[in-house]
This record gives sequence, C-alpha cells and structure tokens, in this order.
Amino acid sequence: MSRTSWFDEKSQTPQIEQHARNLTSFIDALADGHIDDHELKAQEARLTTLMKEVEPLLDDNLHAKVTALLCELTAYDLMQMLSEMQKSRHKTVFRG
Repeated sequence: MSRTSWFDEKSQTPQIEQHARNLTSFIDALADGHIDDHELKAQEARLTTLMKEVEPLLDDNLHAKVTALLCELTAYDLMQMLSEMQKSRHKTVFRG
C-alpha cells in the first residue's frame, strides 16, 4: 500500500481536505445535496472506529502530537466553514 502524502508536492499546502472530498462515503453523502442525520452518524462511526484502532498504537509522545494535529485540523475546518458562511451571507443595509 503506497503512502498518501498529506501535502501537495510542489506547493507544500495541506491536501487532507482534497483526500476527504474523494472518499466514497463523502461523495455518496453529498449526492443529494443534503447531509441527513443518518449520514452524519455513519461518518461519526467511521471516525470513532479509526480513532479506536489507531490510538492504542501510539506511544505517549506520538499520541500527544496526533491529538494536537487532530485538534488543529478540526479548528481549521471549523474556521474555514465559518469563513465561507460569512462570505456567503447577504449584506443588508438599513434603509430607514
């Protein structure tokens, strides 16, 4: 099995989001343009399963680094989503 790089070879920008966009589960969930509760729970189950599989394999030092990585990645995803929501909001002007 070949290793999938976390970074673009030329720009060195993170590619995790692009890899996620290519997951069959993600593509299937977005097929109808709506994420329902069942799809969200299924994604949570896949995430939980992988976390429980990987966590015991990590020594304490690596566990701390991976925990920090997951937290930073989650914060980045949330910030990116909020930024996109703010950009798409209509600007209303009071006309009194």
